[in-house]
Amino acid sequence: MPNDTERISIGQIEPMILEIRGHKVLLDSDLATLYGTTTGALNQAVRRNKARFPATFMFQLTEEEKQEVVTNCDNLSKVKFSPSLPSVFTEHGAIMVASILSSPRAIDVSIFVVQAFVKLRQFAVNHQEILKKLTDLERKVGAHDDAIKNIVLALKQLMTPPELSKPKRQIGFHVAGKDDPQAKTKAKAK
Repeated sequence: MPNDTERISIGQIEPMILEIRGHKVLLDSDLATLYGTTTGALNQAVRRNKARFPATFMFQLTEEEKQEVVTNCDNLSKVKFSPSLPSVFTEHGAIMVASILSSPRAIDVSIFVVQAFVKLRQFAVNHQEILKKLTDLERKVGAHDDAIKNIVLALKQLMTPPELSKPKRQIGFHVAGKDDPQAKTKAKAK
């Protein structure tokens, strides 16, 4: 049997873990495959030990959840045609299933299952840290954007010449002509 568990890796288990109702879970059929038993035998062992499986360890999918799982996961066609609603197991439920099956393979594989759940949890924590850092960076950049906008507005104001209400008086000697506004006013005054 050691050869069977050597072929199983955390990378193979991770895609089987789904998020349903806010919990990371494994379908009963996937767990049965990992533990080297049938889905019926796994569910029968669970029914015999119902007290060991509170709602935080295991729950049954609704018809809508089943359809969503089948739609999103191409590898679950066997679940699509099953007349019964599948059960799903949280990390603790998967460990409890291994303990009630008590086969060497179930015990060995349960270690890989737990490691896969832990790895996904760590990924989620890292994801939250990255998201927080991005939010902080966005706030800083947003504050800089406002400062840059204010600087650009100030520069525009400095670059536009002020509007004058009356024409500037020209300096120097000028010959009175018809285009000279001062000459017109002087001619009217005489």
